[in-house]
Amino acid sequence: QVQLVESGGGLVQAGDSLRLSCAASGRTFSWYVMGWFRQAPGKEREFVASISRSGGRLSYADSVKGRFTIARDNAKNTADLQMNSLKPEDTAVYYCAASESLYDTGTRIRQYEYNYWGQGTQVTVSS
Repeated sequence: QVQLVESGGGLVQAGDSLRLSCAASGRTFSWYVMGWFRQAPGKEREFVASISRSGGRLSYADSVKGRFTIARDNAKNTADLQMNSLKPEDTAVYYCAASESLYDTGTRIRQYEYNYWGQGTQVTVSS
């Protein structure tokens, strides 16, 4: 198993930046595709970004392309989400997730593909 703990959420103003971090412990971190998802009040949880096992492939939701950047450090067992030019519609609870993968073949964007989830961190963007 792998345990995931998110940090870095908070209250910011529109246009500000925020960096979320996901710390993993347990099994070998590099075996997992990592993803970030978010859930806004009254809405379903949605995909935000994903990074392949080696970090060579990235995927983003259209709503965050050009503003958010996902990265990982397999030596430190972390997966970060740098969020720039934040908008009020980015307000949500952000979740880190891990998907075990036998091969380094790419990213994953579907929630059901992820085996492990963090507890979430709140991001609130005021206008």
